[in-house]
Amino acid sequence: MAFRQTKLKNGMRLVLVPVKGTQSVAALALCKVGSRFETKKINGASHFIEHLMFKGTERRPTTLDISRELDSVGAEFNAATSKDWTGYHIKSSSNHLDLSLDVLSDMLWHSKFEPEEFKREKGVIIEEINMYEDTPLFYIDDLLEQVMFPSNTLGWEIAGSRSIVRNMKRADLVKYRDTFYQPKNMVLIIAGNFKRGEALANKYFGSLKPKISKKPYPFQRFSDHKARPRLKCQIKYKKTEQVHLAVGFPGLCYEDKEMPAMQIMHIILGASMSSRLFIAIREREGLAYYVRSSVDPYEDTGIFSIKSGLDIRRFGKAITILKSEIEKLKKDGITGEELKRAKDFAKGKMALGLEDSFNLAEFYGRQALLYNRIRTPRERLAMLNRVTASDVQRLARKTFDWSRAGVAVIGPFINKNSVLKYF
Repeated sequence: MAFRQTKLKNGMRLVLVPVKGTQSVAALALCKVGSRFETKKINGASHFIEHLMFKGTERRPTTLDISRELDSVGAEFNAATSKDWTGYHIKSSSNHLDLSLDVLSDMLWHSKFEPEEFKREKGVIIEEINMYEDTPLFYIDDLLEQVMFPSNTLGWEIAGSRSIVRNMKRADLVKYRDTFYQPKNMVLIIAGNFKRGEALANKYFGSLKPKISKKPYPFQRFSDHKARPRLKCQIKYKKTEQVHLAVGFPGLCYEDKEMPAMQIMHIILGASMSSRLFIAIREREGLAYYVRSSVDPYEDTGIFSIKSGLDIRRFGKAITILKSEIEKLKKDGITGEELKRAKDFAKGKMALGLEDSFNLAEFYGRQALLYNRIRTPRERLAMLNRVTASDVQRLARKTFDWSRAGVAVIGPFINKNSVLKYF
């Protein structure tokens, strides 16, 4: 799929991905900032800023003014904050790109961050934190990252803690915003059916200037995962019939040459309802409702994780099966048929996902922001097609080292030994 990458007058990167045969266009603005760039005093600032961007500008004074204008043309809009990027998008019919870019640039450069809105939004964010902590399916990821990235900002929660949010100062938030929300630290992506994309991008974003001269500072890099005498474990006690388990192993960074093999390994082990873990733990034994693996890379490190919601009465049996499946993968590798199915799965998922203009914008945008180069879907699939069965087995033997693993559990366990004994 053809794309064009250029720069606006102020140095902001622009990626244009034209698509014929669709009636939509997505505008996505990505900023290279997230929770791993924060200090302890302002942990949660990146996420807080994302919330406040929707609270009003000089031209659109309230949340209602922003939402009503976009709702009037049936646009979809949202934002997200991660460990290392924050993104804002508007998806509309193809004839409303002008409005989408106008609203995006207005929010990102002219949001007022009024003191009353700042104070009010603290309560909203604290309730969001409460929601996540009350939802084990979501919160288990945070606990696992605390285990896998000790003493590093990658182990911090994206929303921060209740106490930090309560005590956060507006001036600190504005300073942090102005440090990172600079044209040269951002990427604008336009994907879908559009005309005059570069001209409109320059009209609304090209004249934007940094609000302060200070350059964004780098994040705290994570040193290599060290072998431990035994598994490190994090437990959150919760009286429940279902135990939520997450097991993590050191993964790969974004552009590691073995990433295609890790993606194939993930598909075979736990990405679908026909994956090894799903069949072994859920379908054959009925021990879990969900069981899945995931690949989460960063610029300097990553995690390969396995997560499941398990029957507490047969928790030990489920772990025995999980460990057995991992050992089989290390010892026997994968079959040629499994390899073919995994590649076909990846091809099909990518084709379905990239039919959506927003997904297409994110596919290209995250690469432009975080990778050394942009690869097209065709190039990404070619990399996966070169993976061999021996590549996957070799990576499995390197990845699944229990002395470098971490475990997080939410359930009615009193101490770590009551969990570690199963490992």
